[in-house]
Amino acid sequence: MKKTYKIEVDCAACAAKMEEAAKKTAGVKDATVAFMPQKMKVEFEEGADVENVMVNVLKNCKKVESDCEIFLS
Repeated sequence: MKKTYKIEVDCAACAAKMEEAAKKTAGVKDATVAFMPQKMKVEFEEGADVENVMVNVLKNCKKVESDCEIFLS
């Protein structure tokens, strides 16, 4: 399953950090962060609990870029 989320991030380098953090999160098969449109596309592993995975993605992204935001709803 793939989903797209609106994000808020200040620079392209920060977006790259968010993308790497998302890719390393359990349950994420692949992730792409686009800085200009402020979007994150996430492909989930088979059977993953999407809501729980995204809470962890947000936590991991905040570790590398504390003022970023992912709008989960």
